[in-house]
Amino acid sequence: QVQLVESGGGLVQAGGSLRLSCAASGRTFSRYAMGWFRQAPGKKREFVAAINWSGGSTDYADSVKGRFTISRDNAKNSVLVHMNSLKPEDTAVYYCAAAPVYTPRLLEVRYWGQGTQVTVSS
Repeated sequence: QVQLVESGGGLVQAGGSLRLSCAASGRTFSRYAMGWFRQAPGKKREFVAAINWSGGSTDYADSVKGRFTISRDNAKNSVLVHMNSLKPEDTAVYYCAAAPVYTPRLLEVRYWGQGTQVTVSS
């Protein structure tokens, strides 16, 4: 069982930066691939970024590639996403996710966080 708690969301102007954090409970955190998804109002939840258990493999949605960076610290049971050059279309609730297997787009999510709101003003 893995419980995920996100933090770091907020309101930022276009062009600004935010760092989202996800704290995970459970001794098996390092065995899981981790990722971030987002859901804007009226839209389906979409993949943002993923990282494998060691941090050696990452994957990004085309819409965030070059602007967002995902990382993890297994000693601290945490995963981060640094978001730069934010755009109004990045506005969404961002969810942390854990999957037992790493795949591009993190297709096999088993655990979700409760989400944190990111709002980018123009």
